Amino acid sequence: MLIIRSTLVLLLLAGPAAALTLSGQARVTDGDSLVIAGERVRLFGIDAPELAQRCDASGRDWACGAWAAEVLAGIVGRGVLACEAVDTDRYGRTVARCAVSGRDVGAAMVQAGAATAYAKYSRDYIGLERDAKAQARGIWSGAVTAPGEYRKVAKRGPAPQGCQIKGNINAKGVRIYHMPGQRDYAATRVSVAKGEAYFCSAAEARAAGFRAARR
Repeated sequence: MLIIRSTLVLLLLAGPAAALTLSGQARVTDGDSLVIAGERVRLFGIDAPELAQRCDASGRDWACGAWAAEVLAGIVGRGVLACEAVDTDRYGRTVARCAVSGRDVGAAMVQAGAATAYAKYSRDYIGLERDAKAQARGIWSGAVTAPGEYRKVAKRGPAPQGCQIKGNINAKGVRIYHMPGQRDYAATRVSVAKGEAYFCSAAEARAAGFRAARR
């Protein structure tokens, strides 16, 4: 976890006149989350790779989740961090728009290719994500599993009983599933941390974006 010595002003808009101001050390927990004076803050409108997530940048496997957290730490450490509450998520975190010296933190993360636009909740950063992709910045420099998809796969854990199809991501970022009895099945290892998974049917594997192994 990264601790940034910065001041945070958090406006919790519980009512027209109600406001709570928090100040102290901002601690980065991942690429889209902070903690300030015990208050957990989730950045609005963006979704960054999970801390343990890895990506394939130009053919090399790299710790893109840890990198995204470092990028966020660098951004919020540049000045006074001001956050305005938008909502509270299902985990009890304050969802907020944050800025450093007037610069939108969410926008800076998406521009750097360190986070995706969280279109499910906001379309504010769609254009910035499009530009980051076009310039192959950060996570867009190679194959990447969307953070939301990564979380779904990570929750599956070990192979369920009877689900023996192996979904593997090769060095080029190509998703391939191997059926029992195929040539490379025994040698194939499944790493949940990389976005790989076991599947119960070929249809399920294809739906997750994996293609059949050719042999």
